[in-house]
This record gives sequence, C-alpha cells and structure tokens, in this order.
Amino acid sequence: MKEIKAFIRQHRIANVLQALRDLKAADISYHNITVSQVQRPLVSEDPAQQHYAMDLAEAVVSEYKLDLVCTDEVADELIGAITTAAHTGLPDAGWIFVSEVTTAIEIR
Repeated sequence: MKEIKAFIRQHRIANVLQALRDLKAADISYHNITVSQVQRPLVSEDPAQQHYAMDLAEAVVSEYKLDLVCTDEVADELIGAITTAAHTGLPDAGWIFVSEVTTAIEIR
C-alpha cells in the first residue's frame, strides 16, 4: 500500500478532488482521504496567492494538504490525476510525496 500526500494551491483543490472522484467512478480505488488547510512560508510569484500570517510573522501561501491511501497498483494513476489537476504552470506550485504503508490498523 502507498500513502500519497500532496500539497496543492487553494485555487486548484476543487479540480483535484473532482479528478479523484472521476477515478473512483472508474473503479480506481483509494481510502481514507483527508484534506486539511495549511500555510507554507513561501514567496509566491503570484502576489494574489500570498498573505502575511500574524501568528507566523512572515509571508505565507495558503494551500491544502491532501492525504490518501491506495494499493500499489493504482498509485501511479492517482499521482498522475493529482499532478494534472493541480498544475498551475508556476514554479513551486505544490508537492506530492509517496510513502510505503507497511501496516494499517482500523480503530473501532
């Protein structure tokens, strides 16, 4: 199993979630998707994307962190869909990290 963690610009997250829904409709399965709003210290080429965070005392870009778990067989397809839907054409527009999941335990 793989864990996919992606940091996506806030104006692209809806497109990414739609792309993942489209894959699920095509029987490309993933589990335990979560989306969290995060702030990343970064000087953006697009000033509209950047603001000053008083609590961090520096300029930040608001992004979303998407986490999901999938089988090894569908990981590349999910990564491709996320990459395509999150594309902005700007440098440092996001990151995708893929980790191996060795154990998953459901809490009941």
